[in-house]
Amino acid sequence: MYRISLRFEEPHKQPVVLEGQVGETLLEVILRNDIELHHNCGGVCACSTCHIYLEKGQEHVEEMSEREEDFVDRARNPRLTSRLACQCVLQEGSGELAVTIPDQSVILGE
Repeated sequence: MYRISLRFEEPHKQPVVLEGQVGETLLEVILRNDIELHHNCGGVCACSTCHIYLEKGQEHVEEMSEREEDFVDRARNPRLTSRLACQCVLQEGSGELAVTIPDQSVILGE
């Protein structure tokens, strides 16, 4: 079981703590808890809309693939901690992760 501390860049949203199971993606955990996270491609690593910042717990998810890295490079305001939530599969074990969801209220291109 994983404990996922989730915070939001949008100031009106409060931080939450979620639980994730081995084999789930962070996108699945987030959506299962009725939290909105854009995922235009349906979670198949074909866009960058489920972009997150994985601040803590990188060792608990699969490493970034070259394909994911290509899409992260296209995300709005990428950082060294940027990942796609659909590609962060929780590995065997347990632990804590800290995730920040970028401000999704900003429309790209503005």
